[in-house]
Amino acid sequence: MRRRPDAAAHRFGYDPSVSLSPVLESLRQARAFAVLRTPHAAAAAPALRAVVRGGFRVVEVTLNTPEALERIAEMAATPDVVVGAGTVLSPGEAHAAAAAGARFLVSPVFDPEVLDAAKTLGVPLLPGIATPGEALRAHRAGAEVLKIFPPPAGGPAWVRTVLAPLPFLRLVPTSGVEAGNAREWLEAGCFAVGFVKALFDHEDLAQGRFDRLEGRARALLAAL
Repeated sequence: MRRRPDAAAHRFGYDPSVSLSPVLESLRQARAFAVLRTPHAAAAAPALRAVVRGGFRVVEVTLNTPEALERIAEMAATPDVVVGAGTVLSPGEAHAAAAAGARFLVSPVFDPEVLDAAKTLGVPLLPGIATPGEALRAHRAGAEVLKIFPPPAGGPAWVRTVLAPLPFLRLVPTSGVEAGNAREWLEAGCFAVGFVKALFDHEDLAQGRFDRLEGRARALLAAL
């Protein structure tokens, strides 16, 4: 959706009339995505299928999950699912993830080299930021959407405080997002939210209780 540019936005080199890439537009419309991080290799594939059955259409697989690239490739071949790679820490990992089918990349930190690699690949990167200063630097370097990491002490109130002087930032929290506060994060101005532990319960993964993951997926999306 095209919006009228404003003077404050142009002051920081941001033009809100520029459309988002199709991948980021998919994330904006979904408003929520599933983030899988688990040491249980055998559980990863059925867990991802379970949350897709539960309604998630955007999923992220962190690269420190065993056989992450294989899981990304499987999700990339799944109709109507957008898959991304998380915990991308180097240009080499960015290239490997994109080759496996990742359509967006996520990192816990802002590394200009990783961002440059993502630009070369034509794949959006959501770098991690912890302060307004980091957020502005990453934004000016070309990151369209930013991951909040680690979770700020103020939660959604932190987002409101930051967006007051920097309204052009597109922020996405993951850690600490739960059914009880996900809607509050969005109402504070977040671009989208990511569900990690609130969705992929450790015991359910360990015990193979994938029906519970599917049910939890439905409940979390309903909470939005």
